[in-house]
Amino acid sequence: MDLLKSLPEYRLNRILNTPSPISSIAFAHSGHLFAGSDDGSLRVYDLSSFKVCRAISGLPTEVSSITCFKRPGSDLRDVWLACGHQAYSFKMDSPKLVQTAADATATIELCDKEDVLNELALSPGKTHLAFSTDSGSVGVVDLSTTTISRMKTSHSSICGIVRFIPDRPREIVSGGYDSCLLHFDFMQGTVLSRRDIPPFPITDGMSLSPPFIMSAAMGATGVMAAGTADGRLWLGCGGEKGSQTKATKKKRSRKWDGFNLENEVLERVAEGPIVAMAFSDPSTLTLSTLLGNVMQYRLIRQETTAQLVKIWEGNTGNISKVNTLIIDERRVVIAGLSENAKGVVEIWDLIKV
Repeated sequence: MDLLKSLPEYRLNRILNTPSPISSIAFAHSGHLFAGSDDGSLRVYDLSSFKVCRAISGLPTEVSSITCFKRPGSDLRDVWLACGHQAYSFKMDSPKLVQTAADATATIELCDKEDVLNELALSPGKTHLAFSTDSGSVGVVDLSTTTISRMKTSHSSICGIVRFIPDRPREIVSGGYDSCLLHFDFMQGTVLSRRDIPPFPITDGMSLSPPFIMSAAMGATGVMAAGTADGRLWLGCGGEKGSQTKATKKKRSRKWDGFNLENEVLERVAEGPIVAMAFSDPSTLTLSTLLGNVMQYRLIRQETTAQLVKIWEGNTGNISKVNTLIIDERRVVIAGLSENAKGVVEIWDLIKV
């Protein structure tokens, strides 16, 4: 239990307000925060002054996902944005402080106009862009050719989650409202493995919400976490690299084994939907419920199993409904909408380790 000798503590430092609910956020680097809104706008905040230094406005609908990436010679990160049925790329060091859709350096139509993009993920090598949609489809764009490949198997309901797997150049994972996690070889478009989250047992005649997969996070070592609408946290450790015990040590699998039932944790940790989560290191996961109950867990590895231990808990005071959460080594940022349906961002600083 050495990992529990030092427990974190966070304190609310700053509240940022916007005219429209915040739908997505991302760190560009430690000094810039990107915030996308329901009204088709994006703001870039300088975290030293908390002022907007760049913006995009007039996109056709909400900015549902932001992926930042570094371009040589630019301090400001470039972005891919999911907006409606299209993905837009912008150079944020443009001389224009406020850009519009016409200033995009690339626009790719990724789904039918009747469908909606949910999440984008950029591969570690910045060569491929993965996406998920309301119709349940999952796809990948080869950015060198803009060729779009769709997976042969779709989710039977909304797919809100897509992630690349570290050190697995051709493997991605998706999650949906069909309570299913799918693991693909995206070069072949085929399913390599899957995990269906079972309903929570009915107690006292009361049934909880179905286990829709509402959020997910992928750790740098291949550990994956997912949060459900019925307040459960699923953690898959079977695909983790570099931490096998004597009891589990084996040769590197030719594919990620994150859905191995022998190496998973499934616990009910909240009363409501878990809508956002992020790893700050391979052993530390921070998550939030829809109503702003924020919890941080540490993963304790044992001989043949893993254990989740809560190490910090807090509550948002200004966010009526949480949409998204990100974390780095200095802070947690949580965003969504206020009671009057405006946008709000809370920045919590780490004050004790």
